[in-house]
Amino acid sequence: MAFDDGRDETREERADRNWGEALQELRVLQTGTQILTGFLLALAFQPAFSDLTEGQRVLYLVLIVLAALSTIVALAPVALHRVLFQQRAKARVVAYGHAALVTALITVATLVVGVVAFVFDVVLGVDAAWVVLACLGATLLALWVVAPLVIRRRLGNRRS
Repeated sequence: MAFDDGRDETREERADRNWGEALQELRVLQTGTQILTGFLLALAFQPAFSDLTEGQRVLYLVLIVLAALSTIVALAPVALHRVLFQQRAKARVVAYGHAALVTALITVATLVVGVVAFVFDVVLGVDAAWVVLACLGATLLALWVVAPLVIRRRLGNRRS
């Protein structure tokens, strides 16, 4: 049984609307990811880059891979849409897009927290990096996971 949100729309109209919403979310996600990726790529060409410790270089490379992975995953629904264009598969594209966006959010969350921890490590040291990592990680979990789940549960209780 399909989820009924009270809208008077066909299955195709719902898929079109959901695809439009997914594209908007992709745009927001991609902008932030592109800025972080540009920042990371520029770092390797700075004179102070040679002063990084081996651990900092490893973290930097992990962050570069996460930035690339975030971009690849976030763009996957667009690539799928191009391949399946005019194949009457919009609902499948939307479902794939949803999974890709959730995955991209996880990689971007890890990337954001990692970049800030990396900067703190370089500027203040590893202890400061761990503190900011814990604080940002907890904030991220509270705002991106706990709060939405609490709201979802409350909305679910209202329907019962």
